[in-house]
Amino acid sequence: MRAPPRAVPSCCPSTAPRVLPVPRPGGDPGPSTTSVSLQALRMSDGILSKAATMEIPISSNGDTSSLPEDDGLEQDLQQVMVSGPNLNETSIVSGGYGGTAEGIIPTGTIKGPGLHPPPPGPPAGGEEVVRGIAVEKFDIVKKWGINTYKCTKQLLSERFGRGSRTVDLELETQIELLRETKRKYESILHLARALTAHLYSLVQTQHALGDAFADLSQKSPELQEEFGYNAETQKLLCKNGETLLGAVNFFVSSINTLVNKTMEDTLMTVKQYETARLEYDAYRTDLEELSMGPRDAGAVSRLDAAQSQFQSHKDKYEKLRADVAIKLKFLEENKIKVMHKQLLLFHNAISAYFAGNQQQLEQTLKQFNIKLKTPGAEKPSWLEEQ
Repeated sequence: MRAPPRAVPSCCPSTAPRVLPVPRPGGDPGPSTTSVSLQALRMSDGILSKAATMEIPISSNGDTSSLPEDDGLEQDLQQVMVSGPNLNETSIVSGGYGGTAEGIIPTGTIKGPGLHPPPPGPPAGGEEVVRGIAVEKFDIVKKWGINTYKCTKQLLSERFGRGSRTVDLELETQIELLRETKRKYESILHLARALTAHLYSLVQTQHALGDAFADLSQKSPELQEEFGYNAETQKLLCKNGETLLGAVNFFVSSINTLVNKTMEDTLMTVKQYETARLEYDAYRTDLEELSMGPRDAGAVSRLDAAQSQFQSHKDKYEKLRADVAIKLKFLEENKIKVMHKQLLLFHNAISAYFAGNQQQLEQTLKQFNIKLKTPGAEKPSWLEEQ
């Protein structure tokens, strides 16, 4: 026979109210312990007062057949468990109900396999920065697209003879003359390089022929004199050929610098000038079309924007036009100075070589400060440099 329930005095601090787990249907005992916060216990004082005056025996296997049939108490306890705060928002009270606050451990500090810290969020203001960069890139692409469309439209109009084109007759003539001069100088450069290759082959052949004559001079006593002076002649021609080859190489190097660096740099500025001229005409045409349209509020704002863009491209066009004019002037002066020196060198060297005047040939190289490499002198090996 089971003893009747005993009432526990509320003033006794050693027997604090306890909330026991309610067995689940089917024999599953469920969680072994469940903690609730002090706030949840205060909200359910009436319910806990019932639980505090009773002892509910629970068998080891979770059998609920021996529990008293108190449906109201079971429903109240289930309501407390459901309506209680979340586990992540509660605290574990070590001293029981009515204990001090020193034993409260926040559940956020407990580390276990089922508890993970929340993922770090984006830094403050990160979305605004990314959005600002995206808007800036979009504006750049938009401006580029509009500018490309206007320039393409202007170019096609000029090609088909429908659009007007700004022309500076004097500057255009100088630019065309520069392009024609560059083509002719490139032809001279190509021929001079071919001459250098042929001279190099000739010098190598004369050197080999002189060695062959010298060898036969020693092995043929009856023709020793004839082979001897032919060997000396080929060696002299070989030496003069190396001197001429040095002069021609200097001529080729100077022409290459003039054509592929000085003239090319000026032509790059000319290309920028032509692009600026195309943009200037494109925005000028756009401004003229807007000026002939209606003058409502939207048209006036577009007209002001077009006027501002036109002025910007006009300033750019005028600046590049002045740069091209200055570069063309300096290029012409530099070309005359360089070609005067190189043509004089080429003439004197060729004349002295084919005249057989070795002294004049060497004097020509000294006049233009051309230093020749000693025949057979090559860069020492790494063993010799040690």
